[in-house]
Amino acid sequence: MAFADALAWDDKGLIPAIAQEAATGDVLMVAWMNREALLQTALRGEAVYYSRSRQRLWHKGEESGHVQQVLDIRLDCDQDVLLLQVRQWGHTPGIACHTGRHSCFYSHLQGGQWQDRPDAPVLKAPAQIYGAS
Repeated sequence: MAFADALAWDDKGLIPAIAQEAATGDVLMVAWMNREALLQTALRGEAVYYSRSRQRLWHKGEESGHVQQVLDIRLDCDQDVLLLQVRQWGHTPGIACHTGRHSCFYSHLQGGQWQDRPDAPVLKAPAQIYGAS
């Protein structure tokens, strides 16, 4: 995994990874990867991230069924951010966010407050995706 040696990992061994929908250019989400997540992503062809809250690898879609097929992995000029060009698919196509939306970037600043964008509806209720808690 020599390609991982070129990356500027942070002091916790992590690097931010942006998931961008290849077909539209929409930024779907930002997550973190460690070396193992990057290796698994490269081997599987599907996004695997490192969950800082759960302290473990997280194969995108393992619970929701909303998988990211990785078409390309890009590295920025400072070697400290990854860009994953993905095709988002799954039980309800087009959902990348745990809120049931297409993208995690559904809020925008308007009038000094964060508001949900009207063009970013919930496509499927989280309780239907993950089950009632």
